[in-house]
Amino acid sequence: MSPEKAPRQDYPGAGTVGEFCAHLANERRLSPNTVRNYEEALRDFARWAENACGFRGDFASISRRDVRDFVIERGRGNAPLSRRTLHNHVSALRTFFLWLRRKGRLAASPLTGVVLPKLPKTLPKFLTEQQAAELLAMPQQAFEEGLVDEAQCLRDRAALETLYGGGLRVGELCGLTAEAIDFSAGTARVLGKGGKTRVVPVGGAALDALRALAKAQGGAARGAPLFRGKSGKPLSPAAVQRQLKKYLALAGLPTDITPHKLRHSCATHMLDRGADLRLVQEQLGHASLSTTQIYTHVTLARLKSAYKKAHPRA
Repeated sequence: MSPEKAPRQDYPGAGTVGEFCAHLANERRLSPNTVRNYEEALRDFARWAENACGFRGDFASISRRDVRDFVIERGRGNAPLSRRTLHNHVSALRTFFLWLRRKGRLAASPLTGVVLPKLPKTLPKFLTEQQAAELLAMPQQAFEEGLVDEAQCLRDRAALETLYGGGLRVGELCGLTAEAIDFSAGTARVLGKGGKTRVVPVGGAALDALRALAKAQGGAARGAPLFRGKSGKPLSPAAVQRQLKKYLALAGLPTDITPHKLRHSCATHMLDRGADLRLVQEQLGHASLSTTQIYTHVTLARLKSAYKKAHPRA
């Protein structure tokens, strides 16, 4: 991080927060605005902890009770944070303490098992890009917090990345076999509605997750399900929904988001970034273009809303 963007040093633990922000900027390559939001959240917590429990900069001294008290007080005090802001603060704390743990500065995160504050149920028909990123990080965080084992982490991460990255229906995901993934081409061969097969790209993040899953599974028999439970049988759509709900709750996102809404999110985000409507139709396996056109209404509505808020002559 450049000197002019370095975190302020007027609170305990600012030096450690500065290291973390440099990690976010230089290694994770997050935007300056996102890094600033992390720093503001951590500064707010450090100042609160200084007054509430005598915090002097050693983050290893922070307990789960401290975090719980922070959430309660900052949500109900004289100047309460909005649910969205409090959610973002706790999310930043979770990421920060996991980073400290990876660096060997903590034995365990005080946020282990802490569920993020729920947001108001103004449910979107799709996740925002930021919400999708938060959700997709949850299997790894759950593993690092000891909430799932490594095998489940690898499976669930690959499943969520493939649902979102490829825009698959949940039944299509459950029907994937190991040989359906072509790592050299970056595609998946999907058996869709009506027994129709299509080949779709799934994205680099999904491929990385699928590669890790395949390596962990070893040589699977031909035709064996890629996503399976402990019995070896393929995951059912209901099982995928249960796992998704668990990770949504952990991320503090609405828990009635369904796997199909990850498919909606894939289509909406592709169109938001300029994808051709017919290419999105092929990606989703829609028989009719009119089905895909529904998503243009969503993106147009978002455009009109943004225009109304931002344009001086709106």
